Amino acid sequence: MGRVRKGKQKPGGAVGGPPVPSLLPVLGVVLGHGGGAIGHMLLPFRLGLGGPIGSGQQFFPWIHIRDLAGILTHALEASHVHGVLNGVAPSSATNAEFAQTLSAALGRPAFIPLPSTVVQGVFGRERAIMLLEGQKVTPRRTLATGYQYSFPELGAALKEVIA
Repeated sequence: MGRVRKGKQKPGGAVGGPPVPSLLPVLGVVLGHGGGAIGHMLLPFRLGLGGPIGSGQQFFPWIHIRDLAGILTHALEASHVHGVLNGVAPSSATNAEFAQTLSAALGRPAFIPLPSTVVQGVFGRERAIMLLEGQKVTPRRTLATGYQYSFPELGAALKEVIA
């Protein structure tokens, strides 16, 4: 289990005493039951009105909530795990691939794209940039720590989430 050290807190959040290993997870879109990103997507997709966002060619880094919890638990239990870890699945997908996989899991079509102007109006500029200009993120360090994903593939993750 990870160790907790006590010390006097300094301005800026630093704690006095010996250095303490820290963890900074950088997260993709978290897929889980009952809300979050998937909660906003399900209704249009179930109605057959879903599709890619913008061009759909942008990468859409994602992670199943059980794997996110697993990575955090693994990091707390393994003394060698610290620093920045990408909390994303090992298989990457574009937004169009995500839309097709979600529609297949629901047994519905997904061909109506969400125009970028609508995305900007609905989500605001900052979130729209994230959705329209996604990055390909790989969990190299996370895998190197020995973490084994429960949901490495998008299809299985989405089927579990919508079940």
